[in-house]
Amino acid sequence: MQSFHKYIRPLAVTLLFVLSYFAGHLAALRFPPETAAPSGSSSVSSAILPAADNWGLSFQEEGKTPVGNATFEELKQYDAYYAQNTEEKNIYLTFDCGYENGNTEPILDALKKHKASATFFVVGNFISTSPELVKRMHKEGHTVGNHTYHHPDMSQISTKEAFEKELKDVEDLYKEITGDEMTRYYRPPQGKYSTDNLQMAKDMGYHTFFWSLAYVDWYQDDQPSHEEAFDKLLGRIHPGAIVLLHSTSSTNGEILDELLGKWEDMGYSFHSLDELVEKTK
Repeated sequence: MQSFHKYIRPLAVTLLFVLSYFAGHLAALRFPPETAAPSGSSSVSSAILPAADNWGLSFQEEGKTPVGNATFEELKQYDAYYAQNTEEKNIYLTFDCGYENGNTEPILDALKKHKASATFFVVGNFISTSPELVKRMHKEGHTVGNHTYHHPDMSQISTKEAFEKELKDVEDLYKEITGDEMTRYYRPPQGKYSTDNLQMAKDMGYHTFFWSLAYVDWYQDDQPSHEEAFDKLLGRIHPGAIVLLHSTSSTNGEILDELLGKWEDMGYSFHSLDELVEKTK
């Protein structure tokens, strides 16, 4: 019986996280990445911040940077970004890693083939269950960023202590596995944020990264076709794009090699978020 509990408990924890992860994205579908989300407030509890937003985009013209909830200048004061303001055909590849289901390895293989650097925003569960993948990301020159430990709605966290714990617990796990300090790059789960959150992240030495191109790719049982993915990811690419893809997507794992090649044929090149930060100082 003791042996049975030894194996069933980790499975239960992982299952609980996966269900929470999908529930969060389901809530985020109310304002998907392709549309701008309105501001909202809550008076349910004094602990809930009054000015919380869902990151959203409005695409005005193909091949041009979409309009975000905030301007480059407004975000800059918090060391936050959603794209690079440039005419240069730079792409910044990022992947959100909520859990591992076999698609990260082909993603890493495609990146290696194209000599493309990327940032993987990981949660606590991903580091705990997939340490070898995290080590590979680190070894192959990718950046591992912070997507919080539990993947909560961070805009509902009003205390500095609770906010810091969500990020520091990931930092500690990463250092335990790799021996190195985590690069202080942060992506709010579901794109939910508040200006107080952005300031808290900045105070911790973090840069916050939203995105300027994404598509609905996180439903494992309802994956977009290759044609649907190419339509969105080729039609809406633009100079200075921060691209958000999910490492859970089998479609992304299957098309990434071809996708990177198509973007290269369009004249684009791949750059690290380090370069973006340096260019915008």
